[in-house]
Amino acid sequence: MARGTGIWEPGVLGLNVLAVDLGAGSGRVVLGQFDGDALTLREVHRFTNDPVVFGPHLHWDFLRLLHEVKRGLGRGMSVASQDVASFGLDTWAVDFGLLDASGELLGNPYHYRDEQTIGVVERLSGPLSPDRLYAHTGIQLQSFNTLIQLFALRQRGCASLTAAQSLMLMPDLFRYALTGERLTEYTSACATQLFNPALGGWDPQLLSALGLPGSLLAPVVSPGVQVAKLTEPVAREIGETRLVMCTVGEHDTASAVVAVPTQDEEFVYLSSGTWSLMGTEVTAPVLTETARALNFTNEGGVNGRWRFQKNIMGLWILKECVRRWQTSSPSIDVGSAVALAAQARPMAHWIDVDAIDFFAPKDMPKAIVLYCQRTGQAVPDGIGPMVRCILESLAYRYREVYDEIERAAERSCVGLHVVGGGSRNALLCQWTADALQQPVWAGPAESTAAGNVVMQLIAHGELTDVREARAMIERSMPRTLYTPNDAAQWRDGFECYSRTMRQSRR
Repeated sequence: MARGTGIWEPGVLGLNVLAVDLGAGSGRVVLGQFDGDALTLREVHRFTNDPVVFGPHLHWDFLRLLHEVKRGLGRGMSVASQDVASFGLDTWAVDFGLLDASGELLGNPYHYRDEQTIGVVERLSGPLSPDRLYAHTGIQLQSFNTLIQLFALRQRGCASLTAAQSLMLMPDLFRYALTGERLTEYTSACATQLFNPALGGWDPQLLSALGLPGSLLAPVVSPGVQVAKLTEPVAREIGETRLVMCTVGEHDTASAVVAVPTQDEEFVYLSSGTWSLMGTEVTAPVLTETARALNFTNEGGVNGRWRFQKNIMGLWILKECVRRWQTSSPSIDVGSAVALAAQARPMAHWIDVDAIDFFAPKDMPKAIVLYCQRTGQAVPDGIGPMVRCILESLAYRYREVYDEIERAAERSCVGLHVVGGGSRNALLCQWTADALQQPVWAGPAESTAAGNVVMQLIAHGELTDVREARAMIERSMPRTLYTPNDAAQWRDGFECYSRTMRQSRR
């Protein structure tokens, strides 16, 4: 394969890069080593991502995260067997930091689960009405979108927004802190509900409706290019002056979908973690009334295609339950809780995993109990029944969205590719196959880091395109196939689930 012309020297076998992967609950730095044929990943640094309450608001602790990222880069440089060519960084979408005229950060970024956006969607009108927003952006209407957060800040007269001269999405903010560059990567921009696919850039009408200048937002840059070197102070701090930052799919879902190991052009994916993102790739945004009514989102991908997908609450509900149970039973973890679920009575309780009840409750198990009571169901008694309720409800929600994808994208799909940490949950993967009555391919679990790495390999010329990258991941990383069982039981269960959902969603 032809070598890239960046900082990497031709004639050296293999390529080392670092992937900084920041999730809603934790972050890590992963060393990717490519030998010209296959890829290996090695985690070199992991840290928690703990939100902080200050006054009435929930924030991300950006400065601590930046400190951990720099520590991870330093460790990655020290453990690599040969020079590291570059690093890339991906994070969750929608959240942002604000900078003043001198480039100073105007406070820690707000967390997307902060309560300031409650009720904001209902107040949208005129140029910001839901139908106009969808026509301009193709983005799923969610209370935590960047546009909704900005609307909330503007309505309450936030002094930081008034003083701001630059808005940096989370990956942009890290890039600015590490390299001094003010840029927004394309896949992150597309998720904000401020990017207009027809214009190929920021939407001036939406910015005007928010009372914001176009200069607030940074120029948009494509994924898979080399951007900048570290600033001198950062380079001295981590002990490396030549390290280059590459743009990758900086919205973490974009990176995860790059690593779906298939050559099929019409596959359905599920990026499973704190959130579940289910969708398919399309050649152009789907902006039909059906897509809008079903609340699908269109987000730009790294390969000239679009991710037509829907956000589902995901394993956040389970993780929050386990966190609560650990206060009285420290030995409980996700694995032991799932094992108890396998023993519980099947299909006894259902929840709407996307209900606002489960977005940010103080006590998740209590929220489930209250939901079951409100919908006339028996209350799950104990950890096993409650976890079974969560996982079966997730599996059936996946079934609903899978059917909606076929309808809105006008295609007949075969099977589901599950990537991300949730692909390790064998029980959920099997129940998903049962609920869909379709095969489920699970893996790789490290899809986000793998997608981050392969975009750097493309930037360096080690790989030609995403298709070649997916083929390489398929031969480098194992998958598990789950085939459906008990068709009649799961069909009958879906009818019961659907009746409960119709009642609860009225």
